[in-house]
Amino acid sequence: MKTKKRSSFSRLAYSKKLAPYLFILPFVIAFCVFFAYPIMETFSMSFQKVINLNTGRFVGFKNYARLDNAHFFNALKTSTIYTLCMVCIMLIMPITLAVFLNSKMLKLKNFFRSVIFIPALVSTISAGIAFRLIFGDTDIGFVNSIIVKLGGEPIQWKMGYATGIFIMVILASWREMGINMIYCLSALQTISAELYESAEMDGANKFQQFVFITIPQVKPIIIYVLTLTIINGYRMFTEGYVYWNETNPGDNGLTIVRYIYNQAFQKNDMGLGSAIGVVLLLIILVINLIQLKGFGMFDKEDR
Repeated sequence: MKTKKRSSFSRLAYSKKLAPYLFILPFVIAFCVFFAYPIMETFSMSFQKVINLNTGRFVGFKNYARLDNAHFFNALKTSTIYTLCMVCIMLIMPITLAVFLNSKMLKLKNFFRSVIFIPALVSTISAGIAFRLIFGDTDIGFVNSIIVKLGGEPIQWKMGYATGIFIMVILASWREMGINMIYCLSALQTISAELYESAEMDGANKFQQFVFITIPQVKPIIIYVLTLTIINGYRMFTEGYVYWNETNPGDNGLTIVRYIYNQAFQKNDMGLGSAIGVVLLLIILVINLIQLKGFGMFDKEDR
């Protein structure tokens, strides 16, 4: 009987029709349990006044109507500005660094790659605490001490709206630059050297080679980095929470995900928190569909 069971399993595992489904089954189960079900449950709770996790009362679109308030729009504004800043940086710096680090003329390439990539391994909490000390509001903070020595006045980094976004962007850029640079570097190393040699023989300079060869060849990676940057920008939470871990004076550092946290977990209003989450999902979906359409990802190839 045992031998028969093993042979039956072997036939199933080696079946060309069933084996692929068998191997992807763990992913499908994990996706349904940890992604699909929570999304459906969140969508359902957004139309309810949730009393506890097991009971709720249907209230229609009242939770969505409650989003018409200054805090939500301030959070949306902050997340949008932060995401735009991150997009501008991540579309330029990673590919530029990758080009320099892929150059045959540069010495100690592995050292510089490691130095740029190491911040990606640092915990956001640890990095946030370090940045709180660097950008302290007092005149003994690292940056403020330099400003004071130069004859300036110490900056209240935590109280200013623009300075708050600046700190979050600097922290996120410092951490994410390395991993995005690795993506671009891996794409650069797949480009045939013959393309550059042919372009050089035709009289193209380095800048023209970068624009007309490098950029088109790494376009899929650029789109991938852009998509991840948009998603990570709108779902950013830790960078702001570490710096404003108690309150958000004047809504400084209040992002959409922080607003979800405030409403759903601090105020125990899961219905409103779910409605914010659904709106956030739709915002990210629409923006990414627009940018993918702009890059021609949905256009059929000419045959």
